[in-house]
Amino acid sequence: MTTSRQVSLLVAALAALTTTLLVGVGAATADPSISSKRQQAIAIRDQIRQMDSQLSHAIESYNLANVQLDEIDVDLDTNGRHLVTAKASLSVAQTHIAKRLRALYINGDSAGAIEVILGARSLDDLLDRLDIAQAVGGQDAEVLADVRQFRDEVGTRRAKLRSDRARQAHVVADRAAQRQSIESQLAERQRLYESVKDEIVRLEAAEARRQAQLQAAARARLAAEAAARATARQQALELPSNPATQGSSDSGILELTPTTTLAPPSKYGGAVGIAMQYLGVPYVWGGASPSGFDCSGLITYVYAQLGVSLPHNAAMQYNQSGVFVSRDELQPGDLVFFDGLGHNGMYIGGDQFIHAPHTGDVVKISSLNDSWYASRWVGAKRVL
Repeated sequence: MTTSRQVSLLVAALAALTTTLLVGVGAATADPSISSKRQQAIAIRDQIRQMDSQLSHAIESYNLANVQLDEIDVDLDTNGRHLVTAKASLSVAQTHIAKRLRALYINGDSAGAIEVILGARSLDDLLDRLDIAQAVGGQDAEVLADVRQFRDEVGTRRAKLRSDRARQAHVVADRAAQRQSIESQLAERQRLYESVKDEIVRLEAAEARRQAQLQAAARARLAAEAAARATARQQALELPSNPATQGSSDSGILELTPTTTLAPPSKYGGAVGIAMQYLGVPYVWGGASPSGFDCSGLITYVYAQLGVSLPHNAAMQYNQSGVFVSRDELQPGDLVFFDGLGHNGMYIGGDQFIHAPHTGDVVKISSLNDSWYASRWVGAKRVL
């Protein structure tokens, strides 16, 4: 083979190799680019999730301020009515004592009383002088005591009204600041979301498919449990009519009795079913109606349908409602709490719970074994 021929073959071989390498590099660099974008989207989604945790705490603080404001409004209304009553009682007592003193003055029955009346600079001074001078009789002393009692009550009620109004102003200002903070965080969240919206949409589509599977499995499990309870109840009803089993120590009666692990306390057995009706309802901060829920708002609304009043605040639901239960003791309908009481939901069985997670999401089913929830588990309560 000539040298020129060898060179030509070598050049051709190198060209082919270079083409192959370039194609290979192109194929190799395409996937890392896509992967990098996906990783960026996941990182930003995780950042948004962290923001959602902080936002959830802010929203629950806002909800707490609303609950406190409602309580203050009730106090103001009650105290206002008591103040009106105390003022009316004071006016009647003052009229009685004034009439009695006028009679004493006109009749000249007591020089001491006349001197007291003429020397008094105010109602308080008059009451003190009458007490010291002992210028009134037994019946008048009772009226005098009433005047003093109602006067003190009016003073106490007025002071409480001032205190309640000051507290109300503080809570209103605090709530306004929390609202501003929430809206600011929502704006930042939206900015981050828009930066990788398309990729997050794909991630959310995958999550939606997973949710559909979870919901189908949950509904199937709940239906199976309901069927098991119905069967157990039917068998329990049929047992007394079978004489052969009544005297037997191994008749199976205990095995046929419904166990408490199949259902929540019978009084609130419908809690899970009610909550499941609102799967897909959008998260709305401060929401507690079928048009939109936040986490504690969903719980408040569901239990209200069962005649149970729960405060619209996760921490208050944890601290005030029912009895504590361990994770091993969970029954459907129990309340589960996470993230320093910044979030809660309702246990539905099978290590799953239904909840309104955060802005941009909907009422959905999640697993207690999810790493985020498992690492932020606080505890559970059973509403009684």
